[in-house]
Amino acid sequence: MKTPAGFTSDRKFFAIHEALFHSAAVTQPLALLLYEKLLPGTQLANRLQDLGWRVMAIHDSVALTRTAEEQKPLLVLADLMSSRDSVVSGIAHLRRNHDTAHIPVIAFTGTEDKQISDEAIASGATLVVTDAAVLQHLSQFIDQALNEF
Repeated sequence: MKTPAGFTSDRKFFAIHEALFHSAAVTQPLALLLYEKLLPGTQLANRLQDLGWRVMAIHDSVALTRTAEEQKPLLVLADLMSSRDSVVSGIAHLRRNHDTAHIPVIAFTGTEDKQISDEAIASGATLVVTDAAVLQHLSQFIDQALNEF
């Protein structure tokens, strides 16, 4: 096999390309996506990837702060509807933690429930939007959340 100038073997060529592949993945911004329902959760994950984001899905708001501390995401998206635990409490805990308080949170819900929206804002969510709106206007919401926070 012909190798580029300066390369003496296929092994070195592969090692160089493999290193480039790994460094490209690291340069993509990371978004934590907290959801329980497959829709819109998986649609949102796909949309984020289409926009050039790495996505780490989590399904437990109790693990939100710990995961954010470990993974250092640029953004959190959280579905407020959960049968397991209180996502609003998870957002509040994220805000109280010194290492994660700076991370913007876009919270979304399938209903236009004013009470849960107000609770999410009070707990520290940067934006609260509906499922349909977050899918349709995701890039604008990301820009707004990153600029507001």
